[in-house]
Amino acid sequence: MFWWLIPVFAIVVFLGILLIRTLRFTPKPGPEVCPETVSFDKEKAVSDLQALVRCKTVSYRDASLEDDGEFQKLIGLLPTLYPNVFEKCTFTQLEDRALLFCWQGREEGEPAVVMAHYDVVPVEEAGWEKPPFEGILENGVLWGRGTLDTKVTMNGILFAVNHLIAQGFQPEHTVYMAFSGGEEINGLGASRIVDWFEAQKITPAFVLDEGGAVVENVFPGVAAPCGLIGIGEKGMLNVRYQVKSSGGHASAPKPGGPVDRLSKACCNILAKPFPYHITPPVAAMFDTLGRHSSFVYRMIFANLWCFAPVLNLICKKSGGELNALMRTTVAFTQMNGSKAANVIPPCAEMVSNIRLNPKDTMDSALEYLRKAVGDQQVEITKIDGMNPSRISQVGGPGWDKVASSVASTWKGCLVSPYLMVQCSDSRHYGRISDRVYRFSAMDLTAEERSTIHGHNERIRVEAVARTVEFYIRLLGQC
Repeated sequence: MFWWLIPVFAIVVFLGILLIRTLRFTPKPGPEVCPETVSFDKEKAVSDLQALVRCKTVSYRDASLEDDGEFQKLIGLLPTLYPNVFEKCTFTQLEDRALLFCWQGREEGEPAVVMAHYDVVPVEEAGWEKPPFEGILENGVLWGRGTLDTKVTMNGILFAVNHLIAQGFQPEHTVYMAFSGGEEINGLGASRIVDWFEAQKITPAFVLDEGGAVVENVFPGVAAPCGLIGIGEKGMLNVRYQVKSSGGHASAPKPGGPVDRLSKACCNILAKPFPYHITPPVAAMFDTLGRHSSFVYRMIFANLWCFAPVLNLICKKSGGELNALMRTTVAFTQMNGSKAANVIPPCAEMVSNIRLNPKDTMDSALEYLRKAVGDQQVEITKIDGMNPSRISQVGGPGWDKVASSVASTWKGCLVSPYLMVQCSDSRHYGRISDRVYRFSAMDLTAEERSTIHGHNERIRVEAVARTVEFYIRLLGQC
């Protein structure tokens, strides 16, 4: 008689479970925050970065385009800019513009490795408001290629060590400072350094490279700044799609020409996004930042067993950074066809840049693309690429030092693991460690982030100082 109460009861129980899980999904204790202030010569920190920026260390895949003199100029400046480092640390130059400093610790133990790269991407100077290699300082902003990516962190590391040595500090355990001059072209410098560590049988306590930053408005429902530390990075795959034909005059086109087939292939791939995956770095991010979200988003992140399809739909519709965390992404970047407007091309091709979710590999991605295209006349081949990195552990002394340094430098920010969607030199260190972290020690707006690899790259002087402060705090714990 009261059978209708059964579904009502089931709905009430279901909603009750959702509500209880949401109410229990509260913030966890954050990392330890050090209240002590850090003092140093901030003007010199900026002027030292200016000197590095003025070295035109542009890397190209075609080595004949590079100016080796500019790379040597930068290396030659280092003893002048950071004299204490060269007095107290051992300096080794390895192949492929790899630089390695060893700051000996007081005791035996696993060493820390802090790293950066000093090469930069090319510029189109006509698109810049200020010359990209003059290091112009104006209205509290330093302009120049490399100010963000990543001469700022190279300067931050070396300036911090130089400062700490001047204060009479020596680390408890050895610190290595590793710099490569070919990261932007996937060069071998960082790999050479890892080879050296392997030969010396050195296992780092932790490794810190570029990666996340202190950013705002990047996580749904969270208003506070977020200090994102990458514990893994996506892979990368460049793919060529090619269709050949007998060509011909455009006045009498046959159906299914090369450009027609490529266009359909492009649409088919975009219509079938790669599957959604919540990988360990993303799960850790949701479990950290989701607890600080607004109530509706907290309900979603506290009950992903139920709302995963909703989150998947949000990611598909919004695209951007959140979607990139959840799945392998495809961006079509190049197309070539006929050299004349009235000629059907005998061969047409397009290229896509693919960022691989940790659940995917280069081989599995190629298989997925071929199935999505569904046209054997479209030849799909790998140009180059790399599989996703090893995933590092959250927690432990290395993580705690990095997280505490972030929280102490940018007080009030929420420190969280995340998945880095770009590629970096740090992936090589997965051979010797599962404690490889990725954090670019800056607080950046969306506009500032957009200048990385773009026009008008620049940094606020206070951000330069924060970078140095972060490394003083971090290395002071080593």
